Amino acid sequence: MKSKGILIVAVIIVVFLAFASAFTVDETEQVVITRFDKVNRTILKPGLKFKLPIIEKAIFYPRNLQEWDGDPGQIPTKDKTYIWVDTFARWKIVNPEIFFKSIGYLTRAKNRLDEIIDPAVRDMITSNRLIEAVRNSNRELDTFEIGLEDFRDDEARTYMISIGREKISARILKEAKQKLAKFGIELVDVKIKRINYVREVRESVYGRMIAERKQIAEKFRSEGKGEARKILGEKERELKKILSGAYRRAQEIKGRADAEATKIYAEAYNVDPEFYSFTKTLEVYGKSLDKESSLVLSTDSEFLKYLKGYNTKR
Repeated sequence: MKSKGILIVAVIIVVFLAFASAFTVDETEQVVITRFDKVNRTILKPGLKFKLPIIEKAIFYPRNLQEWDGDPGQIPTKDKTYIWVDTFARWKIVNPEIFFKSIGYLTRAKNRLDEIIDPAVRDMITSNRLIEAVRNSNRELDTFEIGLEDFRDDEARTYMISIGREKISARILKEAKQKLAKFGIELVDVKIKRINYVREVRESVYGRMIAERKQIAEKFRSEGKGEARKILGEKERELKKILSGAYRRAQEIKGRADAEATKIYAEAYNVDPEFYSFTKTLEVYGKSLDKESSLVLSTDSEFLKYLKGYNTKR
């Protein structure tokens, strides 16, 4: 019975030691095996691995890309313009043994990256003008609105880019990469995520932009008013031309109509002149004689000849 208990304890110990000594390595991991806090070996291939329990310790590091996001900082450019620069980087551990000896744990890596990348960024920004950090080439700018050509920055028009943002990023990468290599780190890429003016400069720039847009708006308004007056003037001139032509045409038609009417009247009245004289005299009577009219005329007056009698000539 006693021997059976010893056997059970032995089995438990063996199982415990087996579990304590076995571990698996994933494809995205690499392991440093330490013995009494000293590097014994490194494991780079995935699979089931073993170590001495208690004596050896397995420290896992990632093999895939890691993210570094820098803290935005205020940096002066070569032309004494203070800007906020925000950068990011991608890095990975390529030598876990050196990484363990120089840095140790993964949580400490960010501080070391801060100490190396941030000064490299500052050196590059302070060594170049602002326009070098925001542009990549000397191509003609195509982001301005129509009408803004007269208000573009003189420096943006005349200064020739010699380095550009991409080359600045490449130089930051080269400088920081060499320093991080001795820690078992490969710096894969460094990019400037954002550049912005500090608050005082930003307010000044916004004020200038607002003033420029107001000038452009006023220019458009004045051009629009001039164009409107031009259109109205042309409209008035065209309208007068149309009315003048229409009036001339109407008068011509009216003149021809009056002439035709006069001709018809003349032809009609020439048939019987006495009848024409009689009808016209009656019209005059109707217009000039009423109950309130008083006339003093001679009995020989031609005006009343039809009231005295009408002798028909045969």
